[in-house]
Amino acid sequence: MQIAVFGTGQVGRTLATALAAAGHDVCMGSRTKDNPKAAEWVAATGGTASQDDYAGAASRAGLVLNCTPGNVALEVMNMAGKTPMRGKIVADLSNPLDFSHGFPPRLTVCNDDSLAEQLQRALPETLFVKVWNTMWCGLMVNPGLLQGERHTVFCCGNDSGAKEEVRRSLLEPLGWKAEDILDLGDIKAARGLEMYLPLWLQIYGALGHGEFNIRVVNGRAAQRA
Repeated sequence: MQIAVFGTGQVGRTLATALAAAGHDVCMGSRTKDNPKAAEWVAATGGTASQDDYAGAASRAGLVLNCTPGNVALEVMNMAGKTPMRGKIVADLSNPLDFSHGFPPRLTVCNDDSLAEQLQRALPETLFVKVWNTMWCGLMVNPGLLQGERHTVFCCGNDSGAKEEVRRSLLEPLGWKAEDILDLGDIKAARGLEMYLPLWLQIYGALGHGEFNIRVVNGRAAQRA
């Protein structure tokens, strides 16, 4: 599959590397066609991947991953453009965090709205699926890191087919089991997923690392079993 990964930071590079290693045709998108961080990443893959600006990467992709910081995510989508993004499925990992006043950051949007909803409103013909935003990127690509313990990845979005595609093409090939993927409903559920980040950051600070996650234990399912 042709996949565009927006973002040259740790999250974008981690996912792009894993997807390229899995045999996908990965293009790293950034503000310019010759972004040096993207070029460094392409070179590290042995030249099997590519780079472009956001619009160029999106135009030839079947699936897009938004791994950009939340404070620039809307700008990035506008740079990609409505035409290249029309009909595309976007796995949105961004979080609306503002670090301008130090750590811990504050949420720039919460309660009655979410960044994912803002992105969906900005590009109504694009199919956004919120996923992977509640964990460290090392776990995104290797859920088995937690000593074999089960843990939960959440997703939400307005289009059931888009969520199924994210599950089939991204989550399960990277090791996520179907029983550990929890669909929370439409894109409004992103409010809760994004508001989890302040707690995640506090846990990160207490542990000193990101190698942790949560698991939803369904007591009623256990009783039926």
